[in-house]
Amino acid sequence: MTKDFPSEEKFGLISQLRRASISIASNLAERTSRKTNKDKAHFTTISFSSAMEVLNQIIISKELNFISEKDYILVREKLEKISNMLNALRNSQL
Repeated sequence: MTKDFPSEEKFGLISQLRRASISIASNLAERTSRKTNKDKAHFTTISFSSAMEVLNQIIISKELNFISEKDYILVREKLEKISNMLNALRNSQL
């Protein structure tokens, strides 16, 4: 999605979006190595927070006309599903 962003965003919004997206999966992977539910919930919470960061960044991207309405809706729907699953997972660990 970020390949069509302006080149001046390479170290700004592009980098932030990519790092936050990777953080969702990376923190879920890290939680699998934790033994206690409290530790697992901590990394699930970080994943959820990264999903919210991505949501904020796609809203900004849409407002700056870096992404189309169609792409915005598609990504937002996927993020809603992901965040709902993360929230349910976190709740099951508490």
